[in-house]
Amino acid sequence: MAQFVDWDLAAATAAALSKSGPRVSYTEATDVVAQLRRLTDEAAGHVADYTGLRSQVSHPPVRVVDRRDWAATNIAGLREVITPLVGRLTRDKQPGALTEAIGSRVTGVQAGTVLAYLSGRVLGQYEVFSADPGQLLLVAPNIVEVERKLGADPRDFRLWVCLHEVTHRTQFTAVPWMRAYFLSEVQAFVDASSSGGEHLLERLRRGVATLSDAVKDPESRTSVLDIVQTPGQRAVLDRLTALMTLLEGHAEFVMDGVGPQVVPSVERIRAAFNRRRETGNPLEKAIRRLLGVEVKMRQYAEGRKFVHGVVDRVGMDGFNKIFGSPLTLPRLDELGDPDAWVARVHGPVGPAPTVG
Repeated sequence: MAQFVDWDLAAATAAALSKSGPRVSYTEATDVVAQLRRLTDEAAGHVADYTGLRSQVSHPPVRVVDRRDWAATNIAGLREVITPLVGRLTRDKQPGALTEAIGSRVTGVQAGTVLAYLSGRVLGQYEVFSADPGQLLLVAPNIVEVERKLGADPRDFRLWVCLHEVTHRTQFTAVPWMRAYFLSEVQAFVDASSSGGEHLLERLRRGVATLSDAVKDPESRTSVLDIVQTPGQRAVLDRLTALMTLLEGHAEFVMDGVGPQVVPSVERIRAAFNRRRETGNPLEKAIRRLLGVEVKMRQYAEGRKFVHGVVDRVGMDGFNKIFGSPLTLPRLDELGDPDAWVARVHGPVGPAPTVG
């Protein structure tokens, strides 16, 4: 079978390039891990009460990880999904063994470089590739580092992060079809290539190389979206963009809705965190630009505005119809027009419910 990425080399590269976290004693590290686990359970209750969404499937407990563990987990998940796709694409089209070995090692180094960078930025993640229904990861060194930089109250900041990440877990466990739908869209993106497996693999490799180059050169202006070359792939990307914008916006809406009730310093944390997100460093801005997020969608702000608009019009129960099936998910053009989604899913509605 053709190998797109030398995954072992990717893992070794990510481990070698991952930076160490902030200085903490063994006792402090143990306390952080224990508190994050407790706060995850607390956040789960708040999220369920606020959203009305409750897990329909069992899920593993939160994993509190360091940067290397986060990178290794994501490499394992990507390997689980991408390897069979590549095998199917390249069936009966095997390149030369030497060419493939060299290509996979180059891509392995590039992928490891990207994941090493991201491992120092991600606070938490609901990882869906490696197993059903997925697993919640909290990256303890990054959470501690950011709370120190913001001068935030540690407990308040950690609970605030947990509210966001637990909302993502709720989205995938209260809506059992969500993970299968997401993975099917990834499959659809691959299937939409009209150029054959070898050409698609080369475009994917160029995309990984582009991201890797951005880590080394923040002035790069190329977009990974350049690998999307067919109308079918653009249509799938639009659906994936709409889905991710919804999920991120919903998590932001929930953490801001619950936060004032349970996080005393939430206003200060939100203001400081927004300043950090908006400024960022040149490298992070470059990667966001390369992924097309800043140009095509501002996921957090636009998604939160959409969710707020829908809840204002039809209430939380009415909003939750969005999770009824893939057909009730918002389309890309509806994200900027909540009325259009409400009209399509709910039909004509009366005055917005009174809040208070």
